[in-house]
Order: sequence, then C-alpha cells, then structure tokens
Amino acid sequence: MSQYAKQYLEEAQRIAASLDPAAIEKMVRVIETIREQNGRLFFVGVGGGAGNANHAVNDFRKIAGLECYTPTDNVSELTALINDEGWDGVFARWLRTSRLGAKDGVFVFSVGGGNLEKGISVNIVEALKLAREVGAKVLGVVGRDGGYTAQVGDAVIVIPTVNEATITPHTEAFQAVVWHLLVSHPDILRNEMKWESVK
Repeated sequence: MSQYAKQYLEEAQRIAASLDPAAIEKMVRVIETIREQNGRLFFVGVGGGAGNANHAVNDFRKIAGLECYTPTDNVSELTALINDEGWDGVFARWLRTSRLGAKDGVFVFSVGGGNLEKGISVNIVEALKLAREVGAKVLGVVGRDGGYTAQVGDAVIVIPTVNEATITPHTEAFQAVVWHLLVSHPDILRNEMKWESVK
C-alpha cells in the first residue's frame, strides 16, 4: 500500500510547524500601513500563483475591505499586452497603467520568486523592479530560496523545502494558508465571513 498520502501530510505538518509567526505578523503590519495610507494591493503570480492571486483578491476585498487587483483577472488585457509587448514585461506594464505608487503594495505568489539569471518568472522580477523604483511595498509567499522576491521584499514568507519532489504543491498550498491567515487576522479583518456569522 502506498505511503505517499501519509508522507505528504507529514511534510505539510513539518512546514506548518516551521513557519515563523513573527514574519507573518510583520506582513500584517505592512498591510496595515498600506491600508492606513489608502494604498492598494496588487497580486501577481503565474500558473498556480495566478489562480491564487485571483482568489486572494476576492478575499482581501470582501473580508479585509482592501482595494486589490491582479492583472490575471482580465485575460483580454493580459493577452493583448503579451501579444504586443512580450511576456517578460507584462506585469510591469500593467502596474504602470494602474499608476503603482509609494502607498501601494505588490504581493507575489510564486514558487521560485523570480530569477533573472535563469530566465524564470522574469515578469515578476520586472514588476518588483518597478515596485522598488516607485517605493511600493513588496510582499510575497514563495518557495525554494525565495528568488528575487525574497531579495527585495519588505515582508516575504519563504515556504521551506522539506522534499525536493513536492516543492511546488506545498508552496502553492501554503500560499493559501498564509493569505487566509492574513485576511482573518483581527488587525486586518473588516467584514465577518458568512459561515462564521451563522449562529
């Protein structure tokens, strides 16, 4: 009988136990600052990270009452920009059009965090270069060594690698764990969630 399910769940327990609550609280403080300054939060990611960005925008808007967006919510605009200008600069171009500024934040969901030298997720790297240029905060939940996101970020959670064969699924799963923790955190929560309000 396969032991894979048991092993996978044990890995998830090890990851959960190793996450630093202080690092997550730091992320809460950065998000509070963005809210206090009437800033916006822009989520970027590709693949599973793009799907997580879409879901997170919903939760941060609905539950936390924060103005949030992601370029992957508008596939027509995204693909037009890719077609005309290429993949590498698509997020930075979209953020420029959105007038990304010093009051705002860019929140990355990525397994590798972007790596210019290896040519991986260059679109995330370019988006973060723009964020640094305009003084926007950089947040992220990433895997492996965190890549460029961890290098330049103000508050970044690096999901530890416990098994080289399961880096991607654990990173993407724990991105959801962290953002759900954030939106339900008492200092960020603004609107009661449906099932928590049912008596």
